[in-house]
Amino acid sequence: MTPTAPALEFSTTLTSNPVAPERRSEILANPGFGTNFTDHMVTATWTPDGWRDAGLRPYAPLALDPATAVFHYAQAIFEGLKAYRHADGSIWTFRPEANGERMQRSAHRMALPPLPAGSFVEAVDLLVRADADWVPSGGETSLYLRPFMFASEVFLGVRPAKQVTFCVIASPAGAYFSSGVKPVDIWLSSEYTRAAPGGTGAAKCAGNYAASLIAQQEAIENGCDQVCFLDAVEGKWVEELGGMNLYFVHANGTIVTPELTGTILEGITRDSIHALAADRGYKVDERRFSIDEWREGVASGDITEVFACGTAAVVTPLGRLAWQGGELSMGTEPGPVTSELRSALLDVQYGRADDPHGWMHRVV
Repeated sequence: MTPTAPALEFSTTLTSNPVAPERRSEILANPGFGTNFTDHMVTATWTPDGWRDAGLRPYAPLALDPATAVFHYAQAIFEGLKAYRHADGSIWTFRPEANGERMQRSAHRMALPPLPAGSFVEAVDLLVRADADWVPSGGETSLYLRPFMFASEVFLGVRPAKQVTFCVIASPAGAYFSSGVKPVDIWLSSEYTRAAPGGTGAAKCAGNYAASLIAQQEAIENGCDQVCFLDAVEGKWVEELGGMNLYFVHANGTIVTPELTGTILEGITRDSIHALAADRGYKVDERRFSIDEWREGVASGDITEVFACGTAAVVTPLGRLAWQGGELSMGTEPGPVTSELRSALLDVQYGRADDPHGWMHRVV
C-alpha cells in the first residue's frame, strides 16, 4: 500500500450485448450530461495483499451488501476527465496523469489505497479504446470519464476498509449548461460552508459534494444556478463554487484566484487556466480574496469579469451574485478575457491549437 505499488495488469472481457448502433447514434445526437453510459467499465479490487481482478468488463450494476462500508462511512473518492474527438477522428484525453496524481492525494486523505498513476491512465485508456464509438464529435461534445474508488468491505466497524473497489465508467456529454455560454447566476451561501481547515476540502471525496447539496438547493430556490461558499472560520474569504474554482479579472489585467489553503480543491482546469493566462501575458495572482473585495470591486469597476472553471463546465462566466438582502450584476455577456481563455483551453483540447505544455494524451 504505497504510491510505488506495482502497476496493475488488466484483462479484457467485451460485452455480448452492446447498445444498438441506431440507439447509440440517437444518444450521441443529444447526449446531455451523465444520463447515458457506454457498453463497458473498468474495475479492480484492493485488499491488504494488493490490487487484483483488474479488467475491462461489460457495464453492469454493482452488487453490494447492505453492510458495505461506503454506505455507512462515505469512504469514497472520484475524478472527472474527458475524451475528445479531433477533426481527424483521433481521440485524446486532457492531462489524465494529473487526475491520477490527484486521486492519489484524495486517497491518502480518505485512508484509501493509492492507485498507481500509470494504472489510472491505463484504465481510462482501456475504456476509451473499447468504447471509442461512444465518443461524440462536433460542438463541445466529449466522452465524460468518471473514475471512482470506494470502501467495498462488508463491515460496520469504524476503521479504514480492508477491501476497496476502483471503477471507471463513461458517459457521452454535451455542454454542461444547456443554456449555452451565458453568464450564470450565483447564490452566496451565508449559512453553510463547504470545508474547514483540517477537513477534506482539498480531496475530491463524495462527502464534500453531499454536504454542498443543501446550499445548491437553496441557490435554485433563489433563482440561481450555482452556490458560492465562503471560508468556515471568518465567513469572509471566497473559496469556490459547489464544483468549480473562481477567477476575478481586474481592469489592470491582473487575474486573481483564491489561493489553495487546504480547503479548496486543486482544480486541473484551474491550473491549466493559470498557464494559459500567463502564456497570454496576464498576471495571475493567487491570494485570499474577500467577499467585500468582490462586491466593492464590481461596484467600482475594478473587477471587470468573474468566471468559474472545472472539467465539466469548462470556463463559465458569472453574471449575477445574489445573497439574502442584495445582489450585484457582473454583465449579461461573457467578458473578453473569459472568452479568450475559454477558447484557448477548448482549442487545445479539441486539437485546433498547438499544445506547448504537452497536456494532450492520445488514446486512439
